[in-house]
Amino acid sequence: MEFLNDFMLPVVLGICLCAGYIIKQWINDLNNKYIPTIVAVLGIFLAVWISEWNITPEIILSGLISGLSSTGLHQVFKQFIENNSF
Repeated sequence: MEFLNDFMLPVVLGICLCAGYIIKQWINDLNNKYIPTIVAVLGIFLAVWISEWNITPEIILSGLISGLSSTGLHQVFKQFIENNSF
């Protein structure tokens, strides 16, 4: 799994984390199961944009990993804030 770190894009991760948080806070009727899909698609779009609109499997993977990692990172922050510890 460590090879996936090579595909992580911190900018995409941060944007997707913020976008997912905003979606969660502002759209009450949206089922939580759709948020990972939204941030995955956003991650792909951002990765393609950063790569100057080149579309390759590696760029798509980078967007997916970064976008989906934002949901996991959100959960880590949420647990830390609610429990004040790991």
